Amino acid sequence: MTQYVRTALAIAVVLATAMTAHAADSRLVTIKTPRGVEQAFILVTPAKPSASLIMFAGGSGGLGLRSATSMRWGATNFVVRTRDMFAAQGFAVAVVDAPGDRHKGMNAIFRMGAAHARDIAAVAAYLKKQAGVPVWLVGTSMGTFSAAGGAIAAGDVDGLVLTSTITSANPRWHIAKTYPDGVASMALSRITVPTLIVAHRKDGCKESPASGAPKLKARLTKATKVEIVVLDGGKPPKSKPCEALAQHGYFGIEDKAVGTIAKFIKANTN
Repeated sequence: MTQYVRTALAIAVVLATAMTAHAADSRLVTIKTPRGVEQAFILVTPAKPSASLIMFAGGSGGLGLRSATSMRWGATNFVVRTRDMFAAQGFAVAVVDAPGDRHKGMNAIFRMGAAHARDIAAVAAYLKKQAGVPVWLVGTSMGTFSAAGGAIAAGDVDGLVLTSTITSANPRWHIAKTYPDGVASMALSRITVPTLIVAHRKDGCKESPASGAPKLKARLTKATKVEIVVLDGGKPPKSKPCEALAQHGYFGIEDKAVGTIAKFIKANTN
């Protein structure tokens, strides 16, 4: 067993133990979206949620969910490993998998597309029907393409949180010419909901530098409120710079990152 795997398992055990008392209900939900595909997500629901959060993991987003606690990939991803921490803040949390027709996961083009936006809208509608509270989209790394795309296209979304946002497309990516600034190249001027941008001052991932946050804010011209929070600190990285157990994934400052996001959502939820 590698040091990376041992560290990941230790984190999972600690977080699960610390949050068990707060996660009133955790289950795997699968819905059929209007375009006829299955969309699975882990749903963690506290007794009286004040808002619902749809969480988008980075990478391919293909978690390969088998149950509420078993997945093929992504257990250490920031928004996946902290789901119970967000539930402890009083939020219903839906951690979404790649849809059923994307067996190899989602690339940036799909994440920004209309099909994905319709799937996101379907999950939002399900959550509103279940809890009747505002729905926020929360993405990290490559998941920020999904969150931003959902906020641009989905009509029934109440807020947006972007963490470790892709603001510099890798030259090898297919979108490098059309979306050179990553998420910042999207139609952010169409977003009207409150938006929080979170970054780590020492994020070593070239595609998501903290210096890209002002670029995002400048293009969110119609959002009712935009705030940038740059965090610092944490533990020495146990993964590559663009992976979850580094500053890119707020390794060692999960409580600070979750608290920062929860504070903004609570202050901007009607």
